[in-house]
Amino acid sequence: MAIRERLSGNEAVSYAMKQINPDVVPVYPITPSTEIPQYFSSFVANGTVNTEFVPVESEHSAMSAAIGASAAGARVMSATSSQGLALMYEMLYIASGMRLPIILTCVNRAISAPINIHNDHSDSMGARDCGFIQLYCETSQEAYDNIIMAVRIAEECKLPVMVCYDGFITSHSVENIELLEDDIVKKFVGEYTPEHYLLNPEEYVSMGPLDLQNYFFEHRKQLADAMTNAKEVIAKVSKEFGDISGRYYDSFESYKLDDAELGIVVLNSTAGTAKTVVDKLRSEGLKVGLLKPRMFRPMPHNELANALKNLKTFAVLDKADSVNGMSGPMYAEIITALHKENVHIPASNFIYGLGGRDVKATDIELVFNKLLLALNGKEDINGTYYLGVRD
Repeated sequence: MAIRERLSGNEAVSYAMKQINPDVVPVYPITPSTEIPQYFSSFVANGTVNTEFVPVESEHSAMSAAIGASAAGARVMSATSSQGLALMYEMLYIASGMRLPIILTCVNRAISAPINIHNDHSDSMGARDCGFIQLYCETSQEAYDNIIMAVRIAEECKLPVMVCYDGFITSHSVENIELLEDDIVKKFVGEYTPEHYLLNPEEYVSMGPLDLQNYFFEHRKQLADAMTNAKEVIAKVSKEFGDISGRYYDSFESYKLDDAELGIVVLNSTAGTAKTVVDKLRSEGLKVGLLKPRMFRPMPHNELANALKNLKTFAVLDKADSVNGMSGPMYAEIITALHKENVHIPASNFIYGLGGRDVKATDIELVFNKLLLALNGKEDINGTYYLGVRD
């Protein structure tokens, strides 16, 4: 039976971690992810979990400790944000290159400078090519569900997983949520039995050795292949999770997109605002829709192209900037996906919400209005625009 609760995103994730009961949790606090280790440490202190909780001196050390513990055969989880993820940067590549199934919660926050503690996606987007699977969450419910699924996904793919949701907007906002029973979560994630690990007395292995011209290329290709193959694993695990929870997840969510002429693509909490706008414009007779990616790594190229191919025009909203890279990171990937599938639709890119700038329903409606003008030949919006920025 589902347990009905009211939890913030950070509380939901820490509760999921309690149910998972990982072997090791090395962490260093950073706003707005600090509450995750704070809440989880209470479960450690009162004996609810038997996790080895390791407070370290930096985020670099947190991921280093996670790598060491995972290589030794432990189930490992951690959390960070913003500059913390940036400080982990060196170790992120080592975690994925060693094929370690570490679970990292990234509570999205702007990267300095200037110093800013509020939400955008510059942290996780900056790490999009480090070899971590990336799952994005609109709500506390999705954060809770994806953390539980991430354990199975990571261990079956032998890849680390980053679960991302919006700082303060999702991390600190209290929402109604349905939790699974502890025994159901325990059965779903199962016992972790790594194939190779350093503390196995029956097998001597070397991890992280020098790997020069003769083998390095092949190992990186294996990593790329594992990321490609992860799509099937994610689909399988998501189906099994849906069977026990009633909540089914695909690589993305389509909202009123089937017959839409105009569409937008947007990640995380802003999708909730956009759905409200879609409903409003639908009531006014406009055929509009929304696509909300859940999976950004691996990128579901074919599926995205198929979902968008019947639109007459659409916009991608990026909460991160590539700084003169022609567009935001998500727009570039989606346009590439469409081109690869020989789908050619006029599209535009809107950079929005940097540093936590409020994004209102009127802003989303403005994007749809611009798409409508473009569709009627009254405005050319092929390019990248900064939504809500002051001149």
